[in-house]
Amino acid sequence: MFTCAQCGMLACSMDHPEKIPKNCPMHEQKFFDESLAEYEKPENHDFYIQSTIIEGIGYGQWVRLKEIIELCKQMGYKRIGMAFCRGLRKEAKIIDDILRKNGLEVISVICKTGGISKEKIGVPEDCKVHPGTFEPMCNPVVQARLLNEQNTEFNIAVGLCVGHDSLFYKYSQAFVTTLIAKDRVLAHNPIGAVYCAEGYYKEKLNF
Repeated sequence: MFTCAQCGMLACSMDHPEKIPKNCPMHEQKFFDESLAEYEKPENHDFYIQSTIIEGIGYGQWVRLKEIIELCKQMGYKRIGMAFCRGLRKEAKIIDDILRKNGLEVISVICKTGGISKEKIGVPEDCKVHPGTFEPMCNPVVQARLLNEQNTEFNIAVGLCVGHDSLFYKYSQAFVTTLIAKDRVLAHNPIGAVYCAEGYYKEKLNF
């Protein structure tokens, strides 16, 4: 069982690590050597190289949206997909405007596309946000499929629900990056709960 999150040695960040924890995955050097072949695949190689170059150039200077724009430029992407949450439609419009002003074509699909009632997919009435009212289901599979049909070269997830985002990643044919991770309580800043895990959010997180 690997426990990298609990490691204080960080042998992986050393050029010649002299001491590796017993359960460190780096003991299996053959596994890592074989895995390098995945980065050599045509669909992965340039993407990984350019991603890493962007990391270096913009380190500590570029916000994430700027990094996304620069990665698209470096990769020659022009047709960008955006799958966004209805609750962030104002933010999605601003993002759309910024991407367009940077020379990108944007195809955007809202989460409620299709207007299908939650009951139709099997969500119990008492589990709806507002029982007794019409609530359209979030539709991440269709968001991905619509962007696939439009042949987007790179997709951006904006505020999709936990789990719904996972389905979007699964069905998207293009690579996906997340610009906004949904957190309705913390203004979509989920790491705030981590920073406060030993204080304000200690009981809420059962920490």
